[in-house]
Amino acid sequence: MRKAQRALLVVCALLLTQLGSLIAPAYACGCGAMVPGRQSTMGVDRETSVVRWDGTTEQIVMRFTVNGNAPEAAWIMPVPSRAEVELGDPDLFGELEDLTAPQRRTRHYFWPRDNDWPFSPDTDGASAAAPPEAGEPPVGVVGRERLGDFDVARLTATDPDALRNWLETNGFELPADLAAGLQPYVDQKWEYVAVRLTPQDEGTPLRGTLDPLRLSFDSDRLVYPMRLSRLADQPQSLGLYVLADHRMEPRAPIGGDEPKVRFAGRVSPEDAPALGELTGAGRTFLTAIDQHFPQPERIDADHELRATPSDTPYQQVYYDDELRMIAGVPAWLATVGGVSMVLVVGGAVLRVRRRPGAVPPPRRVT
Repeated sequence: MRKAQRALLVVCALLLTQLGSLIAPAYACGCGAMVPGRQSTMGVDRETSVVRWDGTTEQIVMRFTVNGNAPEAAWIMPVPSRAEVELGDPDLFGELEDLTAPQRRTRHYFWPRDNDWPFSPDTDGASAAAPPEAGEPPVGVVGRERLGDFDVARLTATDPDALRNWLETNGFELPADLAAGLQPYVDQKWEYVAVRLTPQDEGTPLRGTLDPLRLSFDSDRLVYPMRLSRLADQPQSLGLYVLADHRMEPRAPIGGDEPKVRFAGRVSPEDAPALGELTGAGRTFLTAIDQHFPQPERIDADHELRATPSDTPYQQVYYDDELRMIAGVPAWLATVGGVSMVLVVGGAVLRVRRRPGAVPPPRRVT
């Protein structure tokens, strides 16, 4: 009887735990903080951004792929100076994906392998901010505009708690520890872009890939804000396309796995027309970087990128290994067969010449 009661208590506890996970907000962060409304959940499956820096001005075009049941959500992005915000070109990411896709090449091998005849009947050989002025309120609204499904507010703040209060008053739901996460940016006198993601079709859940958003601001260094991502409650995946005069690399992994370069090379709008809005007509160096953050709480800084010692181009290559063929016949078989035939014929000739009683050719008398 006691065992049955204990089992019942365990089942009830598990059910309550699962129920709690369904109604509790799931806070997931991109480079800023993605925050759903109350009683809603939202996760950022992937954050992909294009960063363009010409030495003085930085542009960031961001695209999120999200899941959950939230009809609206908020996103907070710190920036080092006054930002302009507009919708980005949705074709940009598809063009860059095609441009940086791994190449497929075929390489041939001579001797048969496990899946080749005669070892297997399967003959398929392929393998696989400026400082605030005196008397300025702790939160200032620089501008506010509606861009598609985005309600964008550009803000200044001298107090993280005042910023949090302003956002909550204006319909943004924030986790309690976000104000502490904003403190380093307040100390550096950065500004903020607050975005409310509200679909034009009211009540429609935010799912799938959202429209890209482009931010432009002055910066004397190439920085990609990541510090707030430490508030995420699930692993984060970052895809970063960096456009600059040279090949670029992160100064440090900032608490994630080692960043991996999957493409590096010179590109122009002739290669990807949507690049024109970021680079103009000239050529620039594109570096595509992927990074995974299995434990977001370990993120301890923003990404700052620097030029590498050399502009070495790189592109991933996937090889399809195939057995070399000659006229539909495996090259090894044709070669072995040909050599065998030569040996057989040569051996026969030698045997004929050495046959007993063979009459030697007549000697020529001069």
